[in-house]
Amino acid sequence: MGYYVPERVIRLLCGNEALDKGRAYYDAGRVRLTYIENNNKLEYSIYRAEIQGLESYEAALTIDADGDVNAECTCPAYYHGGAFCRHIAAGLVGILRLEEEDKGAEDEDPASYEPDRPSVEPGMLTPRNTPAGSSGIAERTGDRQLVSGMLEVFADGSGNSSHRRPSVTGSYSDLRTPLQVEFICKPVTISHRTQMLGIELKVGPKRLYIVQKIRTFLDRVQRREPFEFSRHFSYDPALHSFDKEDNAVLLKLIEISANEQLYRAGVNPYTPQSGGMGGDRVLAVPPVFWEALLPALLAAPSAYLQQGDLIMEKLQLSTEAPPLDFAFNQAPGEGYRLDIQGMAEITVLEDYGLVLSGGRLLKLGPEECRRLSELKRMLAAARKDGLAIAPEQMEPFMEQVIPGLKKLGRVQIAEAIAGRIVQTQLQARLYLDRVRDRLLAGLEFQYGGIVINPLEEDSRSRGSEVILMRDGEAERRILGLMEHESFVRTEGGYIMSNEEGEYDFLYHTIPLLEPLLQVYATTAVKTRIAADTYTPKAVLTWNEKTDWLEFKFGMQGIPENEVVQILEALREKRRYYRLPDGALLPLESAELLQIIEFMNELGVNSVPFTKPQFSLPLIQGLQLNPDAKHGDAVTIGRSFRRLMANMASPENLDFPLPDSLAPVLRDYQQFGFQWMKTLAHYRFGGILADDMGLGKTLQSIAFLLSELPDIRKGGKPALIVAPASLLYNWRNELQRFAPEIKAVIADGNLSERSRAVRSGSDTDVIITSYPLLRRDVERYARLSFHTLILDEAQMIKNHATQTAQAVKILQARYRFALTGTPVENALEDLWSIYSVVFPGLFPGKKAFHDLPRETVAKRTRPFLLRRLKSDVLKELPDKIESLHASELLPEQKKLYVAYLARLRKEALKHLDNEGFGHGRIKVLAGITRLRQLCCHPALFVEDYAGGSAKFDQLLEIIEECRSSGKRMLIFSQFTEMLGMIGRELALQGVRHFYLDGKTPAAQRVELCSRFNEGEGDLFLVSLKAGGTGLNLTGADTVILYDLWWNPAVEQQAADRAHRIGQKKVVQVIRLVAQGTVEDKMYELQQKKKNLIEEVIQPGSESLSALTEQDIRDILML
Repeated sequence: MGYYVPERVIRLLCGNEALDKGRAYYDAGRVRLTYIENNNKLEYSIYRAEIQGLESYEAALTIDADGDVNAECTCPAYYHGGAFCRHIAAGLVGILRLEEEDKGAEDEDPASYEPDRPSVEPGMLTPRNTPAGSSGIAERTGDRQLVSGMLEVFADGSGNSSHRRPSVTGSYSDLRTPLQVEFICKPVTISHRTQMLGIELKVGPKRLYIVQKIRTFLDRVQRREPFEFSRHFSYDPALHSFDKEDNAVLLKLIEISANEQLYRAGVNPYTPQSGGMGGDRVLAVPPVFWEALLPALLAAPSAYLQQGDLIMEKLQLSTEAPPLDFAFNQAPGEGYRLDIQGMAEITVLEDYGLVLSGGRLLKLGPEECRRLSELKRMLAAARKDGLAIAPEQMEPFMEQVIPGLKKLGRVQIAEAIAGRIVQTQLQARLYLDRVRDRLLAGLEFQYGGIVINPLEEDSRSRGSEVILMRDGEAERRILGLMEHESFVRTEGGYIMSNEEGEYDFLYHTIPLLEPLLQVYATTAVKTRIAADTYTPKAVLTWNEKTDWLEFKFGMQGIPENEVVQILEALREKRRYYRLPDGALLPLESAELLQIIEFMNELGVNSVPFTKPQFSLPLIQGLQLNPDAKHGDAVTIGRSFRRLMANMASPENLDFPLPDSLAPVLRDYQQFGFQWMKTLAHYRFGGILADDMGLGKTLQSIAFLLSELPDIRKGGKPALIVAPASLLYNWRNELQRFAPEIKAVIADGNLSERSRAVRSGSDTDVIITSYPLLRRDVERYARLSFHTLILDEAQMIKNHATQTAQAVKILQARYRFALTGTPVENALEDLWSIYSVVFPGLFPGKKAFHDLPRETVAKRTRPFLLRRLKSDVLKELPDKIESLHASELLPEQKKLYVAYLARLRKEALKHLDNEGFGHGRIKVLAGITRLRQLCCHPALFVEDYAGGSAKFDQLLEIIEECRSSGKRMLIFSQFTEMLGMIGRELALQGVRHFYLDGKTPAAQRVELCSRFNEGEGDLFLVSLKAGGTGLNLTGADTVILYDLWWNPAVEQQAADRAHRIGQKKVVQVIRLVAQGTVEDKMYELQQKKKNLIEEVIQPGSESLSALTEQDIRDILML
């Protein structure tokens, strides 16, 4: 029997909540004891348990005879020394239940226990359910040890397993003996000129043993293997542990040891690789690891610093200056002397930024450490502890060296020297003049009564009586600024004869010098730069009569012809402009920079500057950011500011919504309506590029309904151009949301199309397709339309096609394009669409290609409205359902009409003569044939070579969805139809998955998992086989290719994607053939939706649930 703890102790150790969850894990069969070791001699048991939750975690537990528990878990909630988690609680419950079972078995029949449960030897793996007759296996201890060894070898190398964790004592009782560790930090000589910090170790229970082979020891600790110190003591991870602080240091040292060879090869690849840096007992710590190791060392209870024979009681880090003395005095002869004391007693570790002194670590800045290291090296090479300073060297020495020495120690200056030191504030002066078109400059430094020309070589020669403490830093800054590339330096000053250099120095450099010195300039220099004399001003206004923008630029005091030249200089990006009187006008002032930025934003680079005012197309001004601050130098007229604000916030104008649609439109759709109305108000065109399923059609209908009085008053209808598959969808949507709008579809033969177009004056909206528009373009070109709406406008993305050329000819007051993918392949797609809906927005094709993307984005911003589902997710329901109608193709319609006539005749015969019950099966089979004709006649008509409107519509939807990044489920009740779709997709090279009733259960799960993990974009599913029981949340679009009698079955199909785990809005699309049995099926669905439980039970073969009246309605009898 092993050791365990009762439930009361588990509650104390883990808490009520963890215990309850642990019990729940056990009761659900999610706890498995994978390892049991009972050590009767030392009175403890070791267990490993695997707990299966959402993920699998492993708990390692040790319980002794006194009921003390030590445990660890691989879950994220557990940390060393923290409270026990729910998984540890589950493991303890599992151990308790195991012992209770064993005890119960012994009480019932002690004799029967032995054969069924083989004895467990210490350290052996114990099967939970040993089959009868397997005792011989249990006795093969050699094999068991081999298996245990292999488990260790192939254990997770990531450090997640408990036996790979550091051997640290937790806050709960541990049977192992804590070991004491001493860390001794000391400098180690690696090479002739290289010293590093190294670590020595002493380890033991009470008496401490020096670790003679530190790398081997660290390796054994990492592997949790024993290490022998002497005959009297060996480290054994099963018996010994380390305190948390010591363990943290050991982990860092293990990392350093593992990277030692790599570091050494990087520093010096020619160093011999045998042995370690610092010898066997010392582990050298590279500077790159020191910053991470130091906090752990400072936290360890026994970390010491050794310097020579001196060992400090506790490792400490100080920011004090090193104990160095620098003494200045008069030399016995001529000159001065610096004596240095304390240099021999310190060790400088430059790479660490440290100084070792008196058993302490002193932290220095990088520059100070470098200087101190160089100074120590120089003095050691010269074998001196001081140096003589010549009189002429004393001033630069005092200026440059003394401030640095004060950061390294104490500086003492003898009184004899201190009395000669002159230390006053620098007064610098710059003298400027212009003579014969040349700029002359003179520089002067003054300290008290001493005046210095810094350009004279002998300026430092003032004898030995005075030591001048000069402000070297300020002097160097001034001289650095005077080192202008256009200046020629002479013995007494500077000369410049270059106009551009003169402008740069006077306009840019002088402001930098003014805080450092006093500038004295003649009148000729002061008037050379005309900086504050002339104030520039730019004004932009909107002429509402001409619909153009007026731009005017002026500078007070400068005539117009000169202003034009200044404008040209601005466009050429010149830095200054030379006025007639010779003054240089800076073109880099804050005001002019504001104007330049404004002009660039307007895009006026191509405008010829013949006058200081010129006109611009209104479109160019709409590129401006209405919220941008253009500065005081730019003024924008009130009317144009109002226009920009309205374009940025279309709701400003607050156009009234049509009363019938106000309750229907969502907030974002109302915004889209206002956007369309605002563009129309200003006679602009635009692209409504909302994501698929957000209601572009409905927003367009709202616009047309609001314009209906104007359409009828002017006698000009609106024209909607759409793909052929969407014509009837548009008419249905208009009838549904705006029945007062008179709409006609211009299709059929030539005479039918001509009649529809001629009825324009009596019609509000004409609907036609792109192919028919191309065919009848001459007829449409003679007409003028109130509004042009191009649905699925990507159809004209190629401007060279006949379709795109035909659309360009159309005349309309308002123009809008609808597309979920305004850019499919290249930005040229956008140019082609805008060339129709807003011709003046972009230049020609060649010039458009030269525009940066940022410019294109700026220009289109007011005229392109795009919202993704994720943008309006809070407003949307989590599932959007829509109906897409198509009309049968001519050859398809002939078959349908003929078959329908025959079926009607047969249905009437059965209904009139035999009653509905006798002929039900024949009639329902006939209806199924009609539905197949709607899907594709090739489903049962042999050698059918024609097409299918619904099939073409599906391929268009698939293309749009794929280009928008959608992932689709396509359902059909006809597996033959799915096969046809699959073959077409294969021809197009589109990868897809397929599932029907013949797909094995195991393969279903695999296919669903692969799809949900992101493989493929399409999944073809049989409605009956895949309508239930599948999780396909990887899809966000569900297409129901053919309708089912029972709406609940369709609902279940949609719920494959729309279920828990779905993070996107799901789009459900039903495809319906207009004017067919499918149309009637959809009406029947809607009629009986609320009575579904009474009429059709979910999942039943609902054909038999149709009434006689339903059949009459469907066949229009």
